[in-house]
Amino acid sequence: MCALVVNGVFIGKAEDIGGGLSSAIDKLPVDHRLWLWPQGLGSDEQGDPRFHGGPERALHHYPVEHYRYWRRHYRHLDWKAPSFGENLSTCGLTEDQVCIGDIFRWGQAFIQVSQPRSPCYRLSRRWGIPSLPEEVQESGRCGWFYRVLRPGYVSREDAVELIQRSYPGLTVAHAIRSFFHYPLEHAGLQQLQQCEALSSRWRDTAARRLSSGLVEDWNARLFGLPLEGMRA
Repeated sequence: MCALVVNGVFIGKAEDIGGGLSSAIDKLPVDHRLWLWPQGLGSDEQGDPRFHGGPERALHHYPVEHYRYWRRHYRHLDWKAPSFGENLSTCGLTEDQVCIGDIFRWGQAFIQVSQPRSPCYRLSRRWGIPSLPEEVQESGRCGWFYRVLRPGYVSREDAVELIQRSYPGLTVAHAIRSFFHYPLEHAGLQQLQQCEALSSRWRDTAARRLSSGLVEDWNARLFGLPLEGMRA
């Protein structure tokens, strides 16, 4: 795989979005270099640390290619990075082309794909489209997260280059299909559970489904609850 040129790097501050909710989805571009560390990119913040950020979701990557799709479906909106709250925007790499566990060099840092994004109701609050999180999930245009294996300085000027692929049979797109589209399909859940590079949250959920034969309730994540996301 050739090195990718970064189109944009973005960070945000947690802000009150009403109803006792806080979000940092409305991010701004950064042109100078930032320190990427295991908790995230520079001073980037999260609205609800229980479900966003942390070592296994330190950096969110969203392909710029997906914005053509969203512009076709919602022509009245000016879709462009970072409309989905991404930290990293590139062209030339989508969910079908990247695998769970892939290790990339970006600037001085080494980053590893840890899980797809689980879209949540903050997207609908950001854009006024109640169905948007579910549409993102069903379309498979979720983007993905990284954990940071080696901290370092990164910038928009630095290329992103694949240096190791350990799970070629588990693309991010395949993980999305197994987790969201066929959530009780045994072989897919087993593959997720057995992938050591997948985040512990996703592996634990796959194990629970295999054991119980039940899918957890997604309504709180997709549509929100009155107190969901309230800052402590």
